[in-house]
Amino acid sequence: MAVSIPIIDVSPLAARDTAGTERVASEIGAACWETGFFYVAGHDVPNELMQAAFERSAAFFAQEDQKKREVIYDASSNRGYVPMKGEALDPSKPADLKKAFNIGLELPADDPEMVEGAMFRAANLWPDTAGFRDTMLAYFSACHDLGRALHRAFAIDLGLETGFFEDKLDRPMAVLRLLHYPAAEGPSEAGQLGAGEHTDYGCVTLLATDGVGGLEVRTRAGEWIAAPHVPGTFVCNIGDCLMRWTNDIYVSTPHRVVSPSGRERFSIAFFLDPNPDADISCLPGCASAQRPARYAPIRGDEFLLSRLSPAYEKSGLGATAGGG
Repeated sequence: MAVSIPIIDVSPLAARDTAGTERVASEIGAACWETGFFYVAGHDVPNELMQAAFERSAAFFAQEDQKKREVIYDASSNRGYVPMKGEALDPSKPADLKKAFNIGLELPADDPEMVEGAMFRAANLWPDTAGFRDTMLAYFSACHDLGRALHRAFAIDLGLETGFFEDKLDRPMAVLRLLHYPAAEGPSEAGQLGAGEHTDYGCVTLLATDGVGGLEVRTRAGEWIAAPHVPGTFVCNIGDCLMRWTNDIYVSTPHRVVSPSGRERFSIAFFLDPNPDADISCLPGCASAQRPARYAPIRGDEFLLSRLSPAYEKSGLGATAGGG
């Protein structure tokens, strides 16, 4: 099947190859302006680590639901297990036919933000699954590094200093999300999908898929196209926060998951949101007389809360969102 979403080799970013980095930044910038989606090839996240993360994820979701509920989702921290139909990414439609498990930045108990109970800062909820914690923390760290490398390319494309985003992403509200779409057991409600139509909330998403398929992306023309599995790559897309930061120069594109009939599906998403105190104001050079700034400044944590809460209203899991 032809791939309609560009595949970009980002290996020059890790090698700090100046000429190659300029080329990569230009290719990434074009994708961000045009579709908001691209495949990341040439990254340095080890294949063995990706495979281990999928294996640990499958082992967790294979447990009885009662066992998984021992680490039920906590909205104040955006961590833990989201049960079937616990989330509606399109709040206008029936709840999504998926399960999830969220892992955030691991901070020590004596970290000042942990002590004060800052928004979206809390201990991770770790299930009793062999090797789970170590594997997921290693995977989180590798994706965090890759996400920051991509932001160096964004900075170059936007005419900023290469390291502009570094101090805004060093303590991110990032979430590593394990996803399980069980095989359909019967007819679904009208309009119900594995994951409803939505845009992602943060700066950038790195999605690893298992080859089953189902991810669809809406083009500027309103056509839904498949984002097929490309072995060894991440599907990368721009989120609402980076679109706002760039004054809508970069595109946060709607997408959805239409789960294949009769097959279960696994994927792993890394959502790189900025630091809680990041100032999400129009970036230098992204506004002009012809393109005035469209959004008021907002803190990173306040923006995430505004986007996250509606997804859990139907299930009640988000009732405590915004707590310490």
